[in-house]
Amino acid sequence: MAVDPEKYLERQRSRLEQALASYLQPEDSPVLAAMRYSVLGGGKRFRPLLLLASGQHFGAAEDLLLPYACALELIHNYSLIHDDLPILDNDDFRRGQPSCHKQFGEALALLAGDGLLTLAFEILAAAPAPGNDHQLKDRIMAEIARAAGARGMIAGQWLDISFNPDHRDPAAFEETAFKKTAGLIRVAVVSGAWLAAAPAEAVAALEGYGRYLGLAFQLRDDLQDLDQDRLTGKAFRPNLAAVLGREAASKLLSTWLDLALQELRQADIDSEVLRFFVNELQPGRENQP
Repeated sequence: MAVDPEKYLERQRSRLEQALASYLQPEDSPVLAAMRYSVLGGGKRFRPLLLLASGQHFGAAEDLLLPYACALELIHNYSLIHDDLPILDNDDFRRGQPSCHKQFGEALALLAGDGLLTLAFEILAAAPAPGNDHQLKDRIMAEIARAAGARGMIAGQWLDISFNPDHRDPAAFEETAFKKTAGLIRVAVVSGAWLAAAPAEAVAALEGYGRYLGLAFQLRDDLQDLDQDRLTGKAFRPNLAAVLGREAASKLLSTWLDLALQELRQADIDSEVLRFFVNELQPGRENQP
């Protein structure tokens, strides 16, 4: 039966918002107020929606998938709070509203990020094991931790802020993009498949799909940042689109997206929703939400 990807994602986004709000119940706590402000103030929910789409394609129940999806979103939001701090990117706005540190102060923002990261693993620890397979659950938790940790997203953040502006090697930009952005996107797609007990060949294909989709996601952001950085006069940030030029970057973006689709085709993964994620990143759609 055909699935309308936009309607499917709208429904799943609504379920995610409800679940996220349930994990962040209002309390008389400034830290929790800052956590709620940062998580519930909007966002694409790209990573958790990918996990849900991947898992449900292979038959996993929503109730099994949701805690893992929410944990990924909390990890992502913790990274945004810390990324916006003056000592890192120094961004005053996030999603059209003041960044967490502008709203609550730097100390509280730092603690809110810490709170979201630890809450994510509290949720994972309490999440159901797929098919009562606790070894598989442990593997998924370890993969998420690795993607978010000092060899993954944190390493990518360090590469990002310590990048030499004179370094023009595209491979170095790709390494930064994979660790900072694509790794968590890859683990979202693969975790959904693992939770659904998908065949090994499908999981392998989704590894490739997630990698190329994640690299494309970062490159699309780089393209969006080109004009914005010129307007704001923002200091140098690693930007592959700036190194390659807009035309070459758009071609590379198309190549990575084509490779993501190729991974799905070669494994006979016929998912309108997973293809939709690819199509939303196509060149010419840089201003899409």
